[in-house]
Amino acid sequence: MSERIYLADDDENIRELIAAFLSQEGFEVQSFDNGTSLMEACGKSMPDLVILDVMMPGVDGLAACSTLRRDHADLPIVIVSAKDSPYDRVTGLTLGSDDYLVKPFLPIELVARVKAILRRARNHGSPPVAELAPRKLSFGTLDLFPGRRDALLGGNPISLTPTEFDFLTYLVERQDRAVSREELLKALWGIDWQADTRVADDLVKRLRRKLRAAGGGVNVETVWGFGFRISAEERE
Repeated sequence: MSERIYLADDDENIRELIAAFLSQEGFEVQSFDNGTSLMEACGKSMPDLVILDVMMPGVDGLAACSTLRRDHADLPIVIVSAKDSPYDRVTGLTLGSDDYLVKPFLPIELVARVKAILRRARNHGSPPVAELAPRKLSFGTLDLFPGRRDALLGGNPISLTPTEFDFLTYLVERQDRAVSREELLKALWGIDWQADTRVADDLVKRLRRKLRAAGGGVNVETVWGFGFRISAEERE
């Protein structure tokens, strides 16, 4: 069965272009020219992924993203926008989008990112029946269970999006070294060409807020000019 994508953008040409490329890859695409119509459709039947423009009449993309993330923690969300300031990018990712693409972009890049996000979402479910002893990854007070996609910090559950969970898993599995931004882009987003590495920085900012709020003593440390590593948060 084809995976269903809801696309909201008030530019008809962009809607048609994106829908055409996604349809060629076998996705079922339903388009909307405003955020209000998209939210009404979600209230009737949820899609497998949502693509949102930021500037739309009615409910804008950021408001829609915030509401959808609050009510549907596992729903993959991609924001596309002509707004390229650091504030806009951080805002979009902080509100819960899994990716943020700046217009103009290559349609094949959007398709590649959609495929990567949906691959992670497919694995964001229950473990196989045969998995009697779930695999556990640990770093300090952080415990990750990749099979059932659960995360505990200090023994308490922490809510993570599929992208955030995979990001932390990747760092914990490589806790003996730093991981470059380029390596993360290829591993998590499936991007093999030169891309905007700020998406990784924006994700880290959002993740740090969650880790700090949970108070578990684990941090994602920036290795300046290179990438990131998982680290124990220093306590006074």
